[in-house]
Amino acid sequence: MSELMRTPLFDAHVAAGGQMVAFAGWEMPVQYQGKGLVVEHEATRTAVGLFDVSHMGEIIVEGPDAEAEVNRLVSNDVSVLNDGDACYAVLCHEDGCAVDDLYVYRLGRERFLLCVNASNADKDFAHIQAVALHPERIHNRSNDFAQIAVQGPNASKLLARVAPGDAIGLPRNFIRVHDWKGANLLVATTGYTGEAGFEIFIPPELATPFWNELMAAGGDLGVMPIGLGARDTLRLEMGYPLYGHELDDQTTGLEARVGWAIKLKKPNGFIGSEGLKRRQAAGLPKKLVGLELLDRGVPRTDYAVLQGTEVVGKVTSGTHSPTAKKPIALAFVRPDLAVVGTELAIDIRGQAKKAVVVPYPFVTPGSAKA
Repeated sequence: MSELMRTPLFDAHVAAGGQMVAFAGWEMPVQYQGKGLVVEHEATRTAVGLFDVSHMGEIIVEGPDAEAEVNRLVSNDVSVLNDGDACYAVLCHEDGCAVDDLYVYRLGRERFLLCVNASNADKDFAHIQAVALHPERIHNRSNDFAQIAVQGPNASKLLARVAPGDAIGLPRNFIRVHDWKGANLLVATTGYTGEAGFEIFIPPELATPFWNELMAAGGDLGVMPIGLGARDTLRLEMGYPLYGHELDDQTTGLEARVGWAIKLKKPNGFIGSEGLKRRQAAGLPKKLVGLELLDRGVPRTDYAVLQGTEVVGKVTSGTHSPTAKKPIALAFVRPDLAVVGTELAIDIRGQAKKAVVVPYPFVTPGSAKA
C-alpha cells in the first residue's frame, strides 16, 4: 500500500483532535474528537466552519489561446466569463461520460485555473494533456496551492477580520485577490455546502498560520474545524454530485442532472458534446433523483432501489440529514420513475423500506451572498 499524502494542515488537524482516515490517497480528518459529525454539520449551517480542501487539484491553462482551449475541454461556456468570474463544468470523455466535474476560474484574459477533485487530479491532467491543442501551456500546479474553505452564515464576518477584500459581499462564482500579511490569496465565492462562503487558495507554507488566525479570530462567531463526514452530509443535503458516486467514467452529467452546466449548443462544441447529443437522442437510461425514506433506516451507497420486487436503480449517496432530521438519498432510477411523488423502496439489509421521490435540494441554504 502506498504511503498516504498529507496536506500542509496535517499537524493542525492532529492538534485539534482530528480523527485521521485515508481519503483519495490523503490522510484527512473525518471528524474531530469532542465534536463529531452532527455538531460540525450544524456549526456550518448556523455559524462558520473551516474545511481543509488542500487535497484538491489545481491546473493552470495560460497563453493567447487559453479561452479557446478551456472552452474545448469543458462542458460549460467559459467565453462568457469576465476576469474574476467562475463556473462549474464537466470534463468529458469523447462518449460524453464524465472524466471529472470541476470549477473553472478565469484569472485573466489568458489565464484560467481549473480546480479538480483530489482523487482525479493526475487522471484529469493526463486526459487534458492528451487532448489539448497546446499541452505545453497547461500545468499541474497542485503542489503550489493549499486550499481552505470558510463556509457558513458568519463566513464574511470572519474573513473580514483576517483578510478583508473585494470578494466579501459578492454572490456565488467570483474570485478576487486578497492581501494577507503581504501575500496574495485567491479568494473565491464558491463552496460545496450550500451556505455562503469562500474557497481560499493560499501558498502551502502559509496555510497553517492562516488557519490558526481564522480559528483565533472566530471564537465569538462559532468557528469550528470541519471534517470529511460533515463535508459529505452538507453537500448531500444540497444534492450536489460527488465524483465516484453521482458521476463517473460511465455516467454523464445529463444523467446526473447537471445539464445546466452542459452547453450542447456552444459554438464549436467541446470534447464529448457529440457523444452527449447521441446519448440524448437515444434516450438516457437513468436519471438522478432525490429520495426520502418513509420507514426507519439509513440509506447507503449501492443499496438497491426497488419497485415492488424489481430492482430499478441504486442509491449513490445516502445519510440521515442532520438539518431535515430524516433519511435522504440520491439515487439513479429508470427515467419513467423519476417523477416527484413516485413511491419506491430501498433494500436495507434485506428489508424493503418505503421511499418516495422528492425534489432536491433537501434543505434550504442560507443567504446566496458571501
